[in-house]
Amino acid sequence: VYKRQLDLYANVRPARTMRGIPVCHDNVDVVVVRENTEDLYAGIEHDVIPGVAAESIRLITRKGTERLVRFAFEYARTNDRRLVTAVHKANILKLTDGLFLSVAREVAAEYPDIEFNDRIVDNMAMQIVQRPHEYDVLACPNLFGDILSDLCSGLVGGLGVAPGANFGQGMAVFEPVHGSAPKYTGQNKVNPTATILSGVLMLRHLGEKEAAQRVEDAVRAVIAAGDAVTYDLKPARDDPTAVGTQEMADAIVEAIQAS
Repeated sequence: VYKRQLDLYANVRPARTMRGIPVCHDNVDVVVVRENTEDLYAGIEHDVIPGVAAESIRLITRKGTERLVRFAFEYARTNDRRLVTAVHKANILKLTDGLFLSVAREVAAEYPDIEFNDRIVDNMAMQIVQRPHEYDVLACPNLFGDILSDLCSGLVGGLGVAPGANFGQGMAVFEPVHGSAPKYTGQNKVNPTATILSGVLMLRHLGEKEAAQRVEDAVRAVIAAGDAVTYDLKPARDDPTAVGTQEMADAIVEAIQAS
């Protein structure tokens, strides 16, 4: 809800492999740029017949699409990215996703230095699993971006290592992709990586590039070593050598201090 209230229209979710995490593909580096304020997540729904049928309205606007796709291209240009892929279902949802795709193409024409293509969302899900290295920045409507960003996090180790950032006009909020997990409160169990890497995104946004790199390098060093990591980063989830949230965070702090 706060994303709509603050008009944080662009949700950036990078997914990069890290040494020490067993994955199917090495050197994955994909960024999902997800529209954050409309689509089915606008919450426009009602009962048609209570308990029998319900209806939800999917809202796609020119304004919402244009600023999202433009953000994706500006992100690509600023971060030396080569390709933006618009993800849609315009073959079936001809009006809503048809508008998203046509506006994306219009915006793409303004960025001749960045490659552009588009993919139907179900095909995109298959291709990102089979050939993730062919993709770079994915510009997605809200629902598709939510689903595909979780898929991409699965390619690099799971939600425990997936950071996120939400951007609006003159405002930004940084948080891990996984959100909250109240059932783990106070258990000193969960992986702190996604939260710490969300802080790295914040530091970069604030222009603190050196500090951001030191923190990221420390996270990667601890994970690569494989000793002071939480259970989800061990080869077996019941590995008795797994440490808690605090212990892994302390190891990362030590690695920063040693750098």
